[in-house]
Amino acid sequence: MLTEEFTRGVTVARPAEAVFDHLARPDSYVGLSPLVIAVRDVHLSADEVRYVAVERFRLGPLRWDNPIRVTMTFPRPGRRIVSQVRSPGRVRLEATVDLTTDSAGTHLHESVRVTFPRPLRALVVGQAAKAQNYRLAELARRMSAAEKP
Repeated sequence: MLTEEFTRGVTVARPAEAVFDHLARPDSYVGLSPLVIAVRDVHLSADEVRYVAVERFRLGPLRWDNPIRVTMTFPRPGRRIVSQVRSPGRVRLEATVDLTTDSAGTHLHESVRVTFPRPLRALVVGQAAKAQNYRLAELARRMSAAEKP
């Protein structure tokens, strides 16, 4: 099994509480992550949220829906979210989001670590990096739109 890690960040003009609340809700990931088309089987407890997210992959006219199991925990409520993802094909992803307040609003710093079998490297790393870039841009767009009357 191979592992790759990468980190990116974005600053949004919204309070950390608003960003955290948005990211702590599984339904927010539909469209926030470019492949996620649905969320189901949500189970809430005091310190974690478990759910199944459905990713849709397309190749020309073909499509494949990939159910992934997600567990979100909140080690520093309001400031950190850790998502652990189990995907078919022995692919694992852990994303840690840290929120800090700064003069422009909230800085979101996301670290992603993916583990995968060697033959899936190009697909997994490419999709994870692409998804992270999209997710951060979409979050910035959503938070900007939420600000306007």
